[in-house]
Amino acid sequence: MSRQVFLYDPPDRFVAGTVGLPGRRTFFLQASSGGRVTSVALEKTQVAALAERIDELLDEVVRRTGGNSPVPAVAPMDVTDTAPLDAPVEEEFRVGTMALAWDGEEQRMIVEAQAQALVELDVDSDEDLAEAEERLLQDEENGPPMLRVRLSGAQARAFAKRALDVVNAGRPPCPLCSLPLDPEGHVCPRQNGYRRGA
Repeated sequence: MSRQVFLYDPPDRFVAGTVGLPGRRTFFLQASSGGRVTSVALEKTQVAALAERIDELLDEVVRRTGGNSPVPAVAPMDVTDTAPLDAPVEEEFRVGTMALAWDGEEQRMIVEAQAQALVELDVDSDEDLAEAEERLLQDEENGPPMLRVRLSGAQARAFAKRALDVVNAGRPPCPLCSLPLDPEGHVCPRQNGYRRGA
């Protein structure tokens, strides 16, 4: 079976969002265009890392072009998206690896999210396993499913801002120990193990 690639060039919408209550949220990237919607699950840390790397890459594009690129310094209000994920949220796959690139000719950010690679090979060492995984990820014909999205600079800035907002919208930190507070409280190490309320 050939590799499944969900391509959005450009998407009508590309956002990070969550399903579930704080502390038990599942994070998703969701792209949509023309009635087609693709949702892929990933970890909170992956969402944060993706947003930070997008902002860093866009800042580098602005720096290298001396400010002459169509990349805004901040997310424009007219492309800000605060709506919830499109329902129903149906997970296509769980993200294993992600990649970013800037297409200078088209002035577009390329975001790729690939499914976790399942490698079932006879390998003798960790190096052989890593090499086999890399070959599988690079295999355009038989590699794992992939979401590929091409965004304008403004869309990429708006995605990064929303993604960081979503990551930071979780459980509030405990004022004493900075660990996240659950709605029912938590055992605070700074309180010698006594339960601290929300």
